Amino acid sequence: MATPPLPDLAIASLSARRRVPPPVNEPIRSYAPGTPERASLKARLATMAGEQIDIPVIVDGREHRTGDTAPVVMPHAHGHVLGTWHKATPELVQEAIVASAAARQDWGSWAWEDRAAVFLRAAELLATTWRDTVNAATMLGQSKTAYQSEIDAACELIDFFRFNCGYAEDLYGEQPINDKGVWNQTDYRPLEGFVYAVSPFNFTAIGGNLSGAPALMGNSVLWKPSSTAILSNYYVMKLLEAAGLPPGVINFIPGDPVAISEALLAHQDLGGVHFTGSTTVFNQMWKTIGGSMAGYRSYPRIVGETGGKDFIMAHPSADVEALAVAVVRGAFEYQGQKCSACSRIYIPQSLWAGVRDRMIAMIEDIRVGDVRDFRNFMGAVIDRKSFDRITGYLDDARANATVVAGGNTRGDDGYFVDPTLVQTDDPSYRLLCEEIFGPVVTAYVYPDDQYVETMRIVDRTSPYALTGAIFATDRQAIRLAHTWLRHAAGNFYVNDKCTGAVVGQQPFGGARGSGTNDKAGSKLNLLRWVSARSVKETFSPPKDYRYPFMGEE
Repeated sequence: MATPPLPDLAIASLSARRRVPPPVNEPIRSYAPGTPERASLKARLATMAGEQIDIPVIVDGREHRTGDTAPVVMPHAHGHVLGTWHKATPELVQEAIVASAAARQDWGSWAWEDRAAVFLRAAELLATTWRDTVNAATMLGQSKTAYQSEIDAACELIDFFRFNCGYAEDLYGEQPINDKGVWNQTDYRPLEGFVYAVSPFNFTAIGGNLSGAPALMGNSVLWKPSSTAILSNYYVMKLLEAAGLPPGVINFIPGDPVAISEALLAHQDLGGVHFTGSTTVFNQMWKTIGGSMAGYRSYPRIVGETGGKDFIMAHPSADVEALAVAVVRGAFEYQGQKCSACSRIYIPQSLWAGVRDRMIAMIEDIRVGDVRDFRNFMGAVIDRKSFDRITGYLDDARANATVVAGGNTRGDDGYFVDPTLVQTDDPSYRLLCEEIFGPVVTAYVYPDDQYVETMRIVDRTSPYALTGAIFATDRQAIRLAHTWLRHAAGNFYVNDKCTGAVVGQQPFGGARGSGTNDKAGSKLNLLRWVSARSVKETFSPPKDYRYPFMGEE
């Protein structure tokens, strides 16, 4: 009997409409004393702290060690070197552009379900065997506590991968209506060019999403991670490779941000930019792209989440205890190094003493130190530059405002800044207006009868509009806040801290100076990484050019 021919694997596909598993938010592990996850994470921390890892550039699936290196250190013990990372050369950046073009041709032709399978597998690996590694890398390299790392590097990244697959299914399923004898379709094509992903130091999950969301939609990506998040971002890249991501789909190119941006933003095949970082850098990138439009193959998609000067506004009816806890958690978790961190509070005179005293008690109780000691609520700020900038703001506060609590810094062994509460009587004081990106919150105390007037101050004080919160038990006060603060924050919280957005529940992003508000963790973001094509197929086309109205009277 003759052997039947093998199927053409290049075009074979399942003849069924496939659906991804319904996404659900990954449960957050507590790491409480006596739990197995605590023991497991502690063991991985000890192992990783004793390693000296050599982190390469990864282009087209191949590792390159250029010899131009920089150290990876612990911010809370900056004399402790965890490894070295290699900087991409101009030649490797160009090689990555070529590799991304070749990979896009194949990857973009895959059925979306097959692309989704890679990210679903990555989510499962991260939820299980890779969890300790990515969490430990985030703790040691970025000085996050176990809980802050868990909600970021594990749970949020898992949620991004799973929910994005669900949103992709919804998006691809959105098709136009049909008329008699006509079949209308929408083809959601990848962009014609590479996506340049630029990720920050403060959230490991952001690096995975900035590169992963465009890739899921069939694009190829050049990912430049922050130099102060190299360790965790490298492990995310290796996680995606372990999940089956083909070579060249995401190229990992750490290095000089100015040189890399100059090369990629000038290239004719730039398809889009997926950015999280400072407003100043994003504005400059936008300016560069705007000045280069004549040289591009198509209009690049520009998506950015930038700075914030996030607020909590309290009404006289607010619950004082809940308000004080929300400020402390919102302002000081992860050393205030969140785009969403509470940085300014507006408290009615009648509540100020109660809020202030509760905050002082909590600030005095907070432990700051090495994140491997799980008793610490805070670790170190990310590097010397950040430490010096925050120290400068504290010096200004001592000279021009009142430091109510905290204000101390220690930089000999680690970049430690104590949680700090500042009070000012000037609503335009710089600590109420400028992004500090550290554990410093500034209070403005207002007369109880000037609630609406103070909300007007909140709305116009800062150029940003990322997150904000209102605390009140009076429903009319909440209604007024929804009106007067509607454009002051892209993520708005009622009786909760202004941080902690959850994928699938509170899609994240702001407007004004805080970015393009394309909402990471939603279908809105995925829409930016496809270029729709409308297709009309007519089953019985006309064979006479004349129309009925042309008949004789």
